[in-house]
Amino acid sequence: MVSYLERQLAPTLQRALRGFPAVLVTGPRQSGKTTFLRHEAGPDTAYVSFDDPLERDFALSDPSGFLARFGEGPVILDEIQYVPALLSHLKLRIDAAPERLGRWLLTGSQQFGLMRDVSESLAGRVAVLELPPFGQLEHPAPDLETAVWAGGYPVPALYPDRRDLWMSSYLATYLERDVRQVKNIPDLRAFGQFLALAAARHGQEFHKADLARELGISQPTVAGWASVLDASYVIHFLPPYHRNYGKRVVKTPKLYFLDPALACTLTRQPSGAAALAGPLGGALLDGWVVSEAVKVYAALGQKPDIHFWRSHDGLEVDLIVRSVGKLVPVEIKLTATPGVGHVQPIQRFKALAQADAAGRGILVCRVDTPRPLPGDNLALPWSEFPGWLRRGLE
Repeated sequence: MVSYLERQLAPTLQRALRGFPAVLVTGPRQSGKTTFLRHEAGPDTAYVSFDDPLERDFALSDPSGFLARFGEGPVILDEIQYVPALLSHLKLRIDAAPERLGRWLLTGSQQFGLMRDVSESLAGRVAVLELPPFGQLEHPAPDLETAVWAGGYPVPALYPDRRDLWMSSYLATYLERDVRQVKNIPDLRAFGQFLALAAARHGQEFHKADLARELGISQPTVAGWASVLDASYVIHFLPPYHRNYGKRVVKTPKLYFLDPALACTLTRQPSGAAALAGPLGGALLDGWVVSEAVKVYAALGQKPDIHFWRSHDGLEVDLIVRSVGKLVPVEIKLTATPGVGHVQPIQRFKALAQADAAGRGILVCRVDTPRPLPGDNLALPWSEFPGWLRRGLE
């Protein structure tokens, strides 16, 4: 039996509990939100899950009576998106005793309606945090093959022998339950095809027209379905850097699956080693680095300030992160033998961005230890990237 793994979000949660009457922890289903809150809140905290239809009916039919049952103690209200009408009653209780901090701990698995309802009812009264699946700083993968194959969801990450069955079950549940809840999509088969095609474009620019043409649907439908994936924490859109360095012509974001194991499953990869050796290998490492960056920002309670950059002549930097007020260019390559050519995009960006750029760029790759590169740049082992980024942001 695997013991509880400490989450990087814990210190941020404790600060939020000391500063707000309510805290909402969002994130994908099965990312560990309930386990995390119950561990951090302690055994004396009451707990209710709105997955239970009896609790859901009680909260909807008699919201005042439902909330009164908890007395004065702290309580976890799990999957709050099922009972949005409860939030206005929660507001009344918070306003009646605004000095009571850290009493209401909420979780939710979708962003769309949930965030609208929270903003309308609890603005200024609730801290909103995100708990993604495990990151490398929480459950270190022994090698890159395992990192992309098992991913970060707790069950496949902790129990690799359950990986295949869990992934197929998760996708089936996601299609049948979460997709219908976020958006009324009548043809789940077509949406499943869209999900697989999106996975095949993992790490590529998101072009609605191409997907619409291939699926035989409209571009607004593609945009709407992509927003479902975004709202349920399946994908992340990495935007191009907004400053016009080098007369940038790219305005389209890149699409990344936040969990590499989902991308591997949807593209029918036979193993982690085969996936990295195949045509999707570079994109899987890119996506792992982007996902880890998102997780580091989330653990600090921040929105990810990350982009990619491409010059007018096609030279591209995979990731731009802001650290200590400077823009750090980060190249991502599968190579274990970095050379001068790998730092050319970094050097080009630093020359164009000038004072905005950090003096040292980073090449995330498969070296065993950090290694200096020409131009005062650094080759960084892939597994050390999350720690490097967190130190810079702190």
